[in-house]
Amino acid sequence: MHQLESFFTEIIEGGAHKLIISKPRNTTELYKKIVIEKKKDYYQIAKYTDTQVFHENVPQAGLLAACVGLTYGHFGQVNAWSDIRESYILISKKGSATLKHSRIKEAKTTAVASDTHNRKKNYILEEGTSIPPLVDMGVFTKDGKVVRSMYDKFKQINRFIEMIDDAVKASSLEEIHVIDFGCGKSYLTFILYYYLTEIKKMKARIIGLDLKADVIKHCNEVAKKYGYDGLTFEIGDINGYKTPFDVDMVITLHACDTATDYALYNAITWDAKMIFSVPCCQHELNSQIQTDAFSILTDYGIIKERFSALATDAIRGKLLEYCGYKTQLLEFIDFAHTPKNILIRAVKRPITPKNAREKALAEVDALCKEFQFKPALYRLLHNNENK
Repeated sequence: MHQLESFFTEIIEGGAHKLIISKPRNTTELYKKIVIEKKKDYYQIAKYTDTQVFHENVPQAGLLAACVGLTYGHFGQVNAWSDIRESYILISKKGSATLKHSRIKEAKTTAVASDTHNRKKNYILEEGTSIPPLVDMGVFTKDGKVVRSMYDKFKQINRFIEMIDDAVKASSLEEIHVIDFGCGKSYLTFILYYYLTEIKKMKARIIGLDLKADVIKHCNEVAKKYGYDGLTFEIGDINGYKTPFDVDMVITLHACDTATDYALYNAITWDAKMIFSVPCCQHELNSQIQTDAFSILTDYGIIKERFSALATDAIRGKLLEYCGYKTQLLEFIDFAHTPKNILIRAVKRPITPKNAREKALAEVDALCKEFQFKPALYRLLHNNENK
């Protein structure tokens, strides 16, 4: 362990801004890989299972202990990148480790900046622009340049904003009210506010909701620092929240399991014009699924899990169509980055033909009957109609 600690010390002191810990020692290891990225004044650790990703933040002073603790006895390889070199730690089954370095060519270092310059007109959030949340995330430097190691994140954030932009442009709204359920410490809420007010020049009022008091305190402090007067954060539960305004847009990113259903249900009952949801941790239908005719989908654990997750989002999509929304299920982030790769985008239609609504509901009924599903959103809507 002392040797491994020495190697990590050399890498960290060498200015590493990203580390990937991979090659689990055993198939029983909970985490399949770990990605560590430097933010403004801390490091974010993302621990990946087969189906989920867990995040935690550590100060720079705690990074060495975290790296050694996560790696030793659990993984066989570490890759790390600084601005000038890539480093490799290879760990044998007996625990001995070797460290190698390779210098990053200058051409490769500058390639991203050049490539970004050529393509920046394609992005809504342009390089060279002062966007405080992107600086604090470590995506932009202080002068607005994309940090080389964060270019994928830069593209992901732009992809998210592009999906919202398509709906906003079609809405013709000049003023917009947004609820963000389960906002956490994610800077996407701040970036959304920047996009609406600075790029679209709209008058925006956004409320971010979370159950953690420390998260709410932190986010309100950041909003004040940025001067985002129309952005506030409150302690609030997804279920039963009373809005202070008519809601135009609802966002729910990575709400676990049925929390997504409660968020969608609230958005529907508020008659929100736009809904954007990236579901997470789809457990409900996986625990309910039963079928004789299609046991091929339930005999293998991983197939059962993935089918249940896809069925969950398909049902949500059709129920949104039943409620009068034009609904799309879009790829949000590649599997290579995170398993949370489906975004549900729903835009309220002026009129939805009765036969289209009935067809959407019939498809849900047929699927639920075949697999014995009792999805939360279906139950919530059914109970509401029977009130």
